[in-house]
Amino acid sequence: MGTVIVGLFLVLAVGAVIRGMVRDKKSGKSLHCGGCGGCCGGHCAGRERTLE
Repeated sequence: MGTVIVGLFLVLAVGAVIRGMVRDKKSGKSLHCGGCGGCCGGHCAGRERTLE
């Protein structure tokens, strides 16, 4: 019984993490932005210009 509870907890935790990553990606807050300016709505392109 304990194994089932721990398994369900892990499935819910992983699901919550994935859901948060998808929401961040859709809102442009992805950690995987390479500074291209198009993939994130352009908010990181301005930071690169100020560093140069």
